[in-house]
Amino acid sequence: MNINDLQLIVDINTNNKLQQSVNQFESLLRELRKKTLPETLVVAINKMIEEINGVTSEKQLQKVIKKRQFSLIQLLEKEVKIVPKYYYRNLWMALGMSAFGIPMGVIFGLSLKNMAFVGIGLPIGMAIGIAVGNAKDKKAFDEGRQLDIVIK
Repeated sequence: MNINDLQLIVDINTNNKLQQSVNQFESLLRELRKKTLPETLVVAINKMIEEINGVTSEKQLQKVIKKRQFSLIQLLEKEVKIVPKYYYRNLWMALGMSAFGIPMGVIFGLSLKNMAFVGIGLPIGMAIGIAVGNAKDKKAFDEGRQLDIVIK
């Protein structure tokens, strides 16, 4: 079974932001067509495409594309461990800031008896998160689980 094409009802040429979103989603679909995916996943992707094709307003189309793209990437990561470029870096940057950076900042603030130093931990946590994420992205690339697309 093949992944369907986007056949939009809405004219996207009048809105640059919408046009970029549609182009990015189509690029994602092109990359997915190059991979061998399970039948159940292809059916789920085609349902998402049908939902997008049924949208009749520009504003709603923008929301639906963004929502379906996010859920498609999560589904791919969960089911077949395929991710776009920099997926883990972006994910771990936020995790590093919250899981490592804030506690480190609190430790700095308490040890120096000045809570103004709480902010010092955030860039440290961000650096840790980016390092972990880049390592996971490299591993995904080496294993052939990375799509040749950057999601913005």
